[in-house]
Amino acid sequence: MFELKETEAASKTDLYKSLTPQLYGLLDGERDFTANAANFSSLLFNLLPEVSWAGVYLYRGGGLVLGPFQGKPACTRIAIGKGVCGTAAEKMKSVVVRDVHEFPGHIACDAASNSEIVIPMAKEGRLIGVLDLDSTAAARFDDDDKAGLEIMVEIFLNATDVSFV
Repeated sequence: MFELKETEAASKTDLYKSLTPQLYGLLDGERDFTANAANFSSLLFNLLPEVSWAGVYLYRGGGLVLGPFQGKPACTRIAIGKGVCGTAAEKMKSVVVRDVHEFPGHIACDAASNSEIVIPMAKEGRLIGVLDLDSTAAARFDDDDKAGLEIMVEIFLNATDVSFV
Protein backbone atom coordinates (compact mmCIF):
# COMPACT_ATOMS: atom_id res chain seq x y z
CA MET A 1 0.00 0.00 0.00
CA PHE A 2 1.20 3.50 -0.86
CA GLU A 3 1.71 6.03 1.93
CA LEU A 4 2.05 9.80 1.43
CA LYS A 5 5.22 11.18 2.98
CA GLU A 6 5.39 14.81 3.99
CA THR A 7 8.70 16.32 2.99
CA GLU A 8 10.73 19.24 4.19
CA ALA A 9 12.48 20.91 1.29
CA ALA A 10 14.90 23.81 1.20
CA SER A 11 13.44 25.05 -2.09
CA LYS A 12 10.51 24.44 -4.41
CA THR A 13 12.88 22.63 -6.77
CA ASP A 14 13.80 20.24 -3.95
CA LEU A 15 10.13 19.84 -3.04
CA TYR A 16 9.21 18.72 -6.56
CA LYS A 17 12.22 16.39 -6.65
CA SER A 18 10.97 14.79 -3.43
CA LEU A 19 7.44 14.42 -4.84
CA THR A 20 8.60 12.70 -8.04
CA PRO A 21 9.34 9.28 -6.45
CA GLN A 22 5.99 9.46 -4.63
CA LEU A 23 4.23 10.08 -7.94
CA TYR A 24 6.01 7.10 -9.50
CA GLY A 25 4.92 5.00 -6.52
CA LEU A 26 1.30 6.08 -6.86
CA LEU A 27 1.22 5.27 -10.57
CA ASP A 28 3.16 2.01 -10.40
CA GLY A 29 1.13 -0.87 -11.80
CA GLU A 30 -1.92 1.21 -12.72
CA ARG A 31 -2.59 2.67 -16.18
CA ASP A 32 -6.21 3.81 -15.80
CA PHE A 33 -6.53 7.53 -16.48
CA THR A 34 -9.27 8.26 -13.94
CA ALA A 35 -7.57 6.37 -11.11
CA ASN A 36 -4.19 7.94 -11.81
CA ALA A 37 -5.62 11.46 -12.23
CA ALA A 38 -7.46 11.13 -8.92
CA ASN A 39 -4.31 10.04 -7.08
CA PHE A 40 -2.17 12.66 -8.86
CA SER A 41 -4.61 15.39 -7.76
CA SER A 42 -4.62 14.06 -4.20
CA LEU A 43 -0.82 13.95 -4.02
CA LEU A 44 -0.55 17.59 -5.11
CA PHE A 45 -3.43 18.78 -2.92
CA ASN A 46 -2.09 17.08 0.20
CA LEU A 47 1.64 17.69 -0.15
CA LEU A 48 2.02 21.07 -1.84
CA PRO A 49 1.75 23.91 0.68
CA GLU A 50 -1.01 26.49 0.32
CA VAL A 51 -2.90 24.66 -2.45
CA SER A 52 -6.66 25.01 -2.05
CA TRP A 53 -7.68 23.05 -5.18
CA ALA A 54 -5.90 20.56 -7.44
CA GLY A 55 -7.39 18.67 -10.33
CA VAL A 56 -7.76 18.07 -14.01
CA TYR A 57 -10.10 19.28 -16.69
CA LEU A 58 -10.47 16.92 -19.64
CA TYR A 59 -10.73 17.99 -23.27
CA ARG A 60 -14.15 16.73 -24.39
CA GLY A 61 -16.44 17.90 -27.16
CA GLY A 62 -14.35 20.97 -27.98
CA GLY A 63 -14.16 22.23 -24.39
CA LEU A 64 -12.87 21.35 -20.94
CA VAL A 65 -14.94 19.18 -18.59
CA LEU A 66 -14.23 18.72 -14.88
CA GLY A 67 -12.31 15.55 -14.07
CA PRO A 68 -10.84 14.12 -10.86
CA PHE A 69 -9.96 16.78 -8.28
CA GLN A 70 -9.41 17.59 -4.61
CA GLY A 71 -10.95 20.68 -3.02
CA LYS A 72 -14.22 22.57 -3.09
CA PRO A 73 -16.79 21.93 -5.86
CA ALA A 74 -15.66 23.50 -9.11
CA CYS A 75 -16.88 24.79 -12.45
CA THR A 76 -18.05 21.87 -14.56
CA ARG A 77 -17.31 23.16 -18.06
CA ILE A 78 -14.84 25.72 -19.36
CA ALA A 79 -14.67 26.89 -22.97
CA ILE A 80 -11.34 26.79 -24.78
CA GLY A 81 -9.81 30.27 -24.61
CA LYS A 82 -11.82 31.26 -21.51
CA GLY A 83 -10.31 31.74 -18.06
CA VAL A 84 -6.88 30.47 -17.08
CA CYS A 85 -7.66 26.82 -17.92
CA GLY A 86 -9.13 27.61 -21.33
CA THR A 87 -6.24 29.95 -22.14
CA ALA A 88 -3.61 27.32 -21.26
CA ALA A 89 -5.51 24.75 -23.34
CA GLU A 90 -5.83 27.08 -26.33
CA LYS A 91 -2.17 28.13 -26.30
CA MET A 92 -0.91 24.68 -25.23
CA LYS A 93 1.36 26.53 -22.78
CA SER A 94 1.53 26.64 -19.01
CA VAL A 95 0.02 29.75 -17.44
CA VAL A 96 1.11 31.12 -14.05
CA VAL A 97 -1.21 33.74 -12.58
CA ARG A 98 0.13 35.48 -9.50
CA ASP A 99 -3.11 37.47 -9.02
CA VAL A 100 -6.26 36.01 -10.56
CA HIS A 101 -8.10 39.30 -10.03
CA GLU A 102 -5.84 40.87 -12.65
CA PHE A 103 -6.29 38.08 -15.22
CA PRO A 104 -8.76 39.20 -17.93
CA GLY A 105 -11.71 36.83 -18.05
CA HIS A 106 -10.73 34.85 -14.94
CA ILE A 107 -13.43 32.32 -14.02
CA ALA A 108 -13.93 32.40 -10.26
CA CYS A 109 -15.09 28.90 -9.30
CA ASP A 110 -13.98 29.73 -5.74
CA ALA A 111 -14.14 33.39 -4.73
CA ALA A 112 -11.36 32.78 -2.17
CA SER A 113 -8.84 31.88 -4.88
CA ASN A 114 -6.07 34.44 -5.41
CA SER A 115 -3.48 32.67 -7.56
CA GLU A 116 -3.52 29.83 -10.07
CA ILE A 117 -1.32 27.70 -12.28
CA VAL A 118 -2.49 25.60 -15.22
CA ILE A 119 -0.36 23.04 -17.06
CA PRO A 120 -1.62 21.64 -20.38
CA MET A 121 -1.64 17.86 -20.70
CA ALA A 122 -0.88 16.74 -24.25
CA LYS A 123 0.38 13.61 -25.93
CA GLU A 124 1.50 13.28 -29.53
CA GLY A 125 0.77 17.00 -29.88
CA ARG A 126 -2.90 16.50 -28.98
CA LEU A 127 -4.62 18.11 -26.03
CA ILE A 128 -5.89 15.69 -23.37
CA GLY A 129 -6.75 18.31 -20.75
CA VAL A 130 -5.14 20.56 -18.18
CA LEU A 131 -3.83 20.27 -14.64
CA ASP A 132 -5.19 23.15 -12.56
CA LEU A 133 -4.00 24.27 -9.11
CA ASP A 134 -5.45 27.15 -7.11
CA SER A 135 -4.39 28.88 -3.92
CA THR A 136 -5.96 31.37 -1.57
CA ALA A 137 -2.45 32.84 -1.13
CA ALA A 138 -1.46 35.68 -3.42
CA ALA A 139 1.48 34.98 -5.73
CA ARG A 140 1.65 31.34 -4.54
CA PHE A 141 2.84 29.97 -7.92
CA ASP A 142 5.97 30.85 -9.87
CA ASP A 143 8.34 29.51 -12.51
CA ASP A 144 9.72 26.89 -10.08
CA ASP A 145 6.20 25.49 -9.69
CA LYS A 146 5.75 25.60 -13.46
CA ALA A 147 8.95 23.61 -14.07
CA GLY A 148 8.18 21.07 -11.33
CA LEU A 149 4.57 20.55 -12.37
CA GLU A 150 5.46 20.22 -16.06
CA ILE A 151 7.80 17.34 -15.15
CA MET A 152 5.14 15.74 -12.97
CA VAL A 153 2.54 15.99 -15.77
CA GLU A 154 4.99 14.30 -18.13
CA ILE A 155 5.50 11.46 -15.62
CA PHE A 156 1.73 11.14 -15.19
CA LEU A 157 1.08 11.00 -18.94
CA ASN A 158 3.85 8.47 -19.59
CA ALA A 159 2.48 6.15 -16.88
CA THR A 160 -1.17 6.49 -17.90
CA ASP A 161 -3.27 5.23 -20.80
CA VAL A 162 -4.89 8.18 -22.53
CA SER A 163 -7.69 8.32 -25.03
CA PHE A 164 -8.46 11.13 -27.40
CA VAL A 165 -12.10 12.13 -27.52
